[in-house]
Parts: sequence; C-alpha cells; structure tokens
Amino acid sequence: MLETELAPTIDNQTIYLKDYRPPDFVISRIALDFQLGSRRTRVHSTMQISRNGEHDRPLILDGTKIELLELKLDGRKLAATEYLLDDNNLTIADLPAEFQLQVTTELQPQLNTELSGLFQSSGNFCTQCEAEGFRRITFFMDRPDVLSEYEVTITADKASCPVLLSNGNPVARGDSSDGTHWHRWHDPHPKPCYLFALVAGDLKSVNDQFTTASGNSVALNIYTQAHNIEKCTHAMESLKNSMRWDEKVYGREYDLDVYNVVAVDDFNMGAMENKGLNIFNSKYVLANQQSATDTDYQGIESVIGHEYFHNWSGNRVTCRDWFQLSLKEGFTVFRDQEFSADLGSRSVNRIRDVQALRTFQFKEDAGPMAHPVRPDSYQDINNFYTVTIYQKGAEVIRMMHSMVGTEGFRKGTDLYFSRYDGQAVTTEEFVRCIEKANDIDLSQFRLWYTQAGTPQLKIRQEYDAGRGVLTLQMQQSCPATPGQTDKQAFVIPIALALFDQLGNKLESKTIVMDRAVQSFDFSDLATRPTVSLLRNFSAPVTVDFDQSDEDLARLIRFDDDGFARWEAVQQLSLKLMLPAIQEQQNALEENVLDETAYQHLLQALAALLEQPPADKAILAEMLSLPSVGYIAEQVKPINPQRVVNIREAVEQRLAADLEEKLRTAYQANNQQLEFSLSADAMAERALKNTVLKLLVVTGKEKYYTVANTQYQDATNMTDRLAAFGALLHSRYPNKQAIIAEFYSQWQTDTLVLDKWFAMQATTPEEDVLASVMALMNHAAFSINNPNKVRSLIGAFTANMRAFHRTDGAGYTLLADIIIKLNSINPQIGSRLASTFNNWKAYGEPYSGNMKAQLQRIHALPDLSKDIREIVSKALA
Repeated sequence: MLETELAPTIDNQTIYLKDYRPPDFVISRIALDFQLGSRRTRVHSTMQISRNGEHDRPLILDGTKIELLELKLDGRKLAATEYLLDDNNLTIADLPAEFQLQVTTELQPQLNTELSGLFQSSGNFCTQCEAEGFRRITFFMDRPDVLSEYEVTITADKASCPVLLSNGNPVARGDSSDGTHWHRWHDPHPKPCYLFALVAGDLKSVNDQFTTASGNSVALNIYTQAHNIEKCTHAMESLKNSMRWDEKVYGREYDLDVYNVVAVDDFNMGAMENKGLNIFNSKYVLANQQSATDTDYQGIESVIGHEYFHNWSGNRVTCRDWFQLSLKEGFTVFRDQEFSADLGSRSVNRIRDVQALRTFQFKEDAGPMAHPVRPDSYQDINNFYTVTIYQKGAEVIRMMHSMVGTEGFRKGTDLYFSRYDGQAVTTEEFVRCIEKANDIDLSQFRLWYTQAGTPQLKIRQEYDAGRGVLTLQMQQSCPATPGQTDKQAFVIPIALALFDQLGNKLESKTIVMDRAVQSFDFSDLATRPTVSLLRNFSAPVTVDFDQSDEDLARLIRFDDDGFARWEAVQQLSLKLMLPAIQEQQNALEENVLDETAYQHLLQALAALLEQPPADKAILAEMLSLPSVGYIAEQVKPINPQRVVNIREAVEQRLAADLEEKLRTAYQANNQQLEFSLSADAMAERALKNTVLKLLVVTGKEKYYTVANTQYQDATNMTDRLAAFGALLHSRYPNKQAIIAEFYSQWQTDTLVLDKWFAMQATTPEEDVLASVMALMNHAAFSINNPNKVRSLIGAFTANMRAFHRTDGAGYTLLADIIIKLNSINPQIGSRLASTFNNWKAYGEPYSGNMKAQLQRIHALPDLSKDIREIVSKALA
C-alpha cells in the first residue's frame, strides 16, 4: 500500500486532530446510479475530481465490504496493475490535475446487519452514512470536508419498490419494459458524503405543505409502512412548528422544494439529518394516543426539530473533520432544547436536560472515556457520538448565549451562517463569530472545548450582620482525566438570586467566575439572605454548597426559578439519603435515617402538595426522588444494593406519611377529559401518574385496585403504561397476569412492545435476570434490531438492583450480548460495553466481577475496533 500524507497519523489505531490535512483532491460533482436488487445491488459512480493544490500525491478512496467491478479514468478502463486495492482503500497514482473517475461496485444490503451504509429494514432499502457508512456503498473520499454536488438515479422493481427517494429535489422519472422504474434526484447544495441518503421500498406517505417567509412552497412528506400511516400526524405538526420556529428565532428558511421524512424500524441512531431526506428511527415519528406516551410525543417533537434545524447547523455549514462533531451537534441540541422549551414547560424541559446530563455525561466525565467537547484523538469515531459531544456541547453553547444575551447570540449566528454557508469549518469559527458580533473576548472560555471533566465548585458563605454584607467564597477545580492531569480555570457563569426570610427576592444577577479562587460580596442586606445558586443550571458543574435544611425548604417554597426550586428538593433528599448510604453495613436498620433531616423533607413535600406551583409538571418532578444512578455518583465506592435499599426506604416512608395528600392530588387530577397534547393536559397527567406511583408504593391493596382500574380504563398510553409500571415495580401479587394481558393487546405494535420489554427489565427485583434471559428468546425480540436490544438489555443495565448482583450474573449476561453483537452490530455492542466504563467506582465484589467480564471481552480474537476501544480504555 502506498504511503500518503493525506492519512492522519495512526498510532495503535489512534487518529489525532493535530495531524489534520486538507484533502488532496476535490470532488466537485458525483453522479450515482443505483441498480437495486433483491440479492445484489450495483452502484455506478461518476466523479469529477481535481487536484487540491500543487502536489503529486496519489488519490486514496475509502471503501470497505464492497466489491470493485470496474474502474475507468476519463473513460478508459484501468487494468488491475494501475491501482492498489486492499480491504479499506483504493489507491490510484499518476493522475492529471483534473479528471473523471468512474467506479462500479456491488454489494449485498440484505446481509448488512451493522446498519451502516446501504441496508434493508422490513424489506425496504435504507442508508445510514454518518459517520463512515458511505465507504460501504462506493469508493469515495469519506471525510466531511469533501463537499460535492450530487445527482442520484435509482432503479428498482416497481412492484416491490414503488417509492424511490434521495437527497434534494426530484428531477425525472420513468418506467422500463422489464418491470423496473427509475427516479432521478438532484441536490444543488454541495454536501459531504455522510449526508447522502437513499430510501426505496413499499411505503405510504402523509403529505402537507409549508410556505416559507419568502413565499416559497415546500412539499412535506412523511413515509412509513402502510399500517403505521395514521400515526404520522404529530410528526407532521412538529415539522411545521420547527420550520416556523427556525424562521422566527434564527431567520433560517428551508432551501429545497421538498422535505421528506422516512420512518424505519431498524436504525442505530435516533434519526439522521440527510439533506432533504431525513431518515428516522420509527420511535421518533410514529404516535397516537393509544400507543404513545406523552414522553414519546415530546421526544418526537424534539427529534423532528433537531434534524430539521440541522439543515443549517450541520448541512449548510458542516464539520471540517469529526473532531468538530459538536460544532453541529452541540449547537443543534441547544436549538432543539430551546424549541421544546418554547412550545412546552420551560422549567420542566430544563430539569429533564439536567437530569440526563448529570446521569450520563457527568458519569462519562468521571470515567475512562472522558474527553473534551472537541476531542484531540479517537480510535473509532462511532464511539464519540457521546453525551459529552451532544449534551455538554449544548451547555457550552448555552453559556455563550447567556453571556451575550439573546440578541447578541442571534447576531453571532447570523454572522456564522452568512460567513460560512457552504463550507466545512471548526468550532473555532463559531466562537469567533460570537466574539466578533458582540465585541467579547472568549479566549479563556474556549477551555470548555479543549478540557475534559466536570468542574467542581466549592462555595462557602459568610454574612457580616454589622456591615449587612454577604460574601460568597468560591473555589473551582477539575479532576484529572485521561491525558489531562492539570486543568486551567474555566469561565463559569453563575446565575444567582437572594431571598429574604419571607421569600422576597432581593437581588438577581449572573456573576462570572474565571479564576481558581474568587470572592463575591453582596451589600445592603438587613438580614442573612437565602442564596438561590446556579439558577436554570447556568453552567455544567457540580456544587459543594452546604445550605441548611431551612434554606432549602425556603427555596422550595418561594424560589421563582423552576430549576432551582426542583434542585432544592434534590439537595434536601440527598442530605437525607447520602449519610445512610455511606454506612458500611449492608443491613437496613430501623434508625438509619436522620429523623430531623427526614422531617424537613417530609414537611417540604407536604407544603408542595398543599400549595402546589402553577405548573403541575414541575410538582410532578419535585415529588420524584433523585434517581438511583445520580445518587450512586455521589458515593464512592458504590454499593448499588445499598443505594437502592435506602432510596426505596425513603420513598416508602414518604408515600405512607403523605398518603392522604397524595390521594387528594390523585383524585383532583384524575379527570376524564378529552385527550389533549396541550402543556396543561400533559402536566396534569404527569402529576396524576407520579402520585399514583407513590400511592402504589405504600403496598396497600386499595391502591393496587386504583392502579388496575386506571390500567383498564385508560384512554391513552400515558395513563395505561404508568399504571402498568406502578404495578410491575411494586409488590403487586398478580404481575404475570397483567404482563400477559398487556402483551395480548399490543403484540402487533413493535414500539409498544419495546415499552413492554423495558418495563419488565427495569422491575427492581434481583430475580429479574431470569426474566430477561427468557425474554431474549421471546418471538418479539431480535438481537438484530437496535430498539429491541436497547429496550431489553439497555434497560436491564439501568436496573441497579437486578443488574448489579453480587454473584456477577448480570455482568456475565451483558458480556454474552456484547460478544454476540461483535459480529452482528458492533456499534450497538460498543455502546453496551460502555456500561462497564466506571467499574472502578464500585466496591467489591462488583468491581472485580465487572473487570473479569471486560477481560473476557477483550480476549476475543476478532474483537471489532468499536468495542475494543471502549474495553481497552476501561481496563487501562
């Protein structure tokens, strides 16, 4: 194989940002001709290529798991001696400055279980090219900084594939005498190959149209299988809402004549923003009130918005290289978060964003895969589609937004889109535009992109009654992460407010911490105020701030920031539970809970039920104790069984002591009203079902009856699944009967069965392992389907009691699955393998048992690079 400076340095298969070089060649145009077949598919590619600069380096095209049939240079067929071909590359030397290259390849999509490149889902052809799937279709420079204009012709059997879709606008179609037909598509906007898409099959569509602010009419189409066609209404409304919102908030209009969305059952990701042809996991398209929960509806709205917003933040302006992935993903997550907040409950949306960040991203920051928002290296790019890139990346964008304000941020994004439209750029270009538009220096702020880890704030307060001055003494630090031991001080915007003893707000401002140690004074205070800190979660940090129970209770009652009010409940709950969890003995003693702390929490929750906030969805969140995963992250070493035991004990006692108030709340919110997706209606359902779960926790027969009645009488899946889950996750004696009844009713709806699998896998009982193993042999389960693997195996790994058994049997099962997926779909296997990343944080026997399974996986002779990277870093 010829050496070339095009390829980045590879050391133990590691790719480094420092070795980036612009592409040696430019591919200005590519015409693709697909001949789709039931057994074999042939792809003919015609590329217009020119040398990028003065050099004599060869052209190296990426290609894997495809068969090369023919290669022509300016119309002349090349002999095998005129190029080099190996398992990953096609190399051609001695090329002119400009030339046409024609490549014919053959592949078998029906055998592609990895779901990368061209594959089949339910008999329909589908593609997924991000990050490196295009090389499984044809030989190409598979990197995001090679932007080309695409023309695509698709030919297939008309009876089995009446629908033929690709990127851009439809330009021609026709029928052939052999029973096939063809469609041609043209995308006028140059794009990288990761945005290429093709769908062909027997699909039906719902159709609508949208008129842009400039008066252009856009045809909107959502395609799915015929039996799901009536479940697309909400997705269509979400799409139109997204288009309106992007015009209003960012001034961005859609730029093609047609916008197509396709729902497929087999998909590694949630969705993909391919230009003009978004391919979605059906989970994020299909919904009606009988089969989808409110959470499903909200997820569809968010993901539809996310992929639409990518049209500008990812497609029109794209990534120069994969190290810049957060350039499009972090920015677009922030955009979809704000879209959801504008359409629903802003406080609840923020709470849920923070819950996900704390549960998953903070854990990632504390583990072997910790990496900056803009990584410096990777081995397999699929492993860097992480919560750090997406969710922490969005928090970095949010901090810039708060520092320059809404108007300033819009000026910055306007400059960014106008300056870099049609280009592949870096995170640096984005930050420069925010700086330029607002005359602000973000030099130190850039550390959020280059330093890994979660900053930790230690805050102490002192009140000088004689001077009427409150002093907040702050110290920031950041733990060492792989490859980064010493960290510089971050720029941390801290939104705060001060309240007096009666709950009156005295002051509200955002201070900016940019040194390791700083003090901030607040004057003219008649009495010591209560501090509301990190309001709206203004920075992705952890906080050590020992507030009194009385201060936290005051914030719960009076704070006007929804997130801060919820956070006060979380902190009061942790103050009660953590000391009990940190006791070394395994037995749960009667007096293990601090009675004074418990009474503070009980009184705070009772007051909430007596004087609830206007937003019932906020109350539902405030009545929920911190998750076991978040609690566990506060304790080292982790004893998972004790975490579960203490949390369950607190929840059971609170449910018993609040029983009357909870019953009143349930009755008040159990209204048999016409189903609605309004924010108020969803909030009422959320509160009702949170209260129902707590009532069932009491273990009283009468509440089992209430839950059973709700399950039977429910007019929507939100209420039905909530009742189903409350019963399964309790001591209800007739679980098997209701499990069988649920399956009998929903056995033909694959998305509802995903909920059925997940609810059983998360039942907090140690013997759930046997149920999970039995469900793996169920007719409705398939290890080839990522949704099924996530709903059963992924859900099981989140079950702290059942997964973290002292005998290690849960870990053994997970390792068995990962080993199977290694040869089926290593991308899904690597994500499951990351479950073991934080094994060192656990006590024995858990850590030893997890390490043994990591070593077992690592010893596999043909381990994929996806899984190997995760496992080897975990063991390091």
